[in-house]
Amino acid sequence: MVQMKKSPIQLFLLTSSGSRKTLTTLLTALLLLSQPAMGANTATKPNENAALDTADQAFKSLHYEEADSLYNTMLQCGKETADLYWKLARLNIGIAESFEPNETAKRMPYYAKAVEYAQKSVQLDGNSASAHTWLAAALALKADKIGSKEKVRRAAEIKKELDRALELNPHDDVAWSMLGSYNYQVSKIGWFSRMVGNTFIGGMPEGNRLEAEKDFKKAISLNPRVIRHYHELGLIYLEESRKQEALNILRIAETKPVLMKSDVRRLKEIRQLIAKLTKELSVKPKTYDELPMGN
Repeated sequence: MVQMKKSPIQLFLLTSSGSRKTLTTLLTALLLLSQPAMGANTATKPNENAALDTADQAFKSLHYEEADSLYNTMLQCGKETADLYWKLARLNIGIAESFEPNETAKRMPYYAKAVEYAQKSVQLDGNSASAHTWLAAALALKADKIGSKEKVRRAAEIKKELDRALELNPHDDVAWSMLGSYNYQVSKIGWFSRMVGNTFIGGMPEGNRLEAEKDFKKAISLNPRVIRHYHELGLIYLEESRKQEALNILRIAETKPVLMKSDVRRLKEIRQLIAKLTKELSVKPKTYDELPMGN
């Protein structure tokens, strides 16, 4: 019986003790390198699409390290596209947001990379709604960790990117959710800061909680599976002492799937808020007849 010689890939599968990430990255690189040279046939790119799909699936499965390796393998193979860069921006935001809110030093490098990737995406395709959405998100999240002065300085740029994203794609739930965060944050700027901003910066952003509430509700209507949309809306209700509405929306949020690593942290906070609100709302205020009377 003739012994068939095994291919290099088969030998790798049999002998390698490498991780699943290493194998997937190798296969992705082989897919990309097997494509024809530039100009040979650019009508269809099945291998490139397959590689991107594999990386996207790793991201959706919350395998962020693997997704990062796969996306960067594509970059190293010269497959630079607007889609690839905004997905890298999204990934780095996802990694940053997976850290606790007080771990700013760990978050900031990923926010900085997200801004760079998203800017590159916009440069490659100014008509990509997702490129503008994730640039706005990266700028907003980075500014939020730097301080109020940076928020004010970046506000116009963030709003411009969100407006462009929604002009290109009015059904982008992420853009609507980020617009809600924008309007909510702007609503918290006090009159003194606004006066100083108008004097020294030349203008202050406009926004209010009513608009923020509408934005989050719009995001929910477009994609009812995203925990963030409900959570952020619930926080607005809480700040306005609309406790029953907050409890109702947070209970819905608790039933939604984990789509990002940060959702695990959000769910923990949501469950704590639900327990607190349930306890508070279950305590009925005493009537006049039940109040203790003095002697």
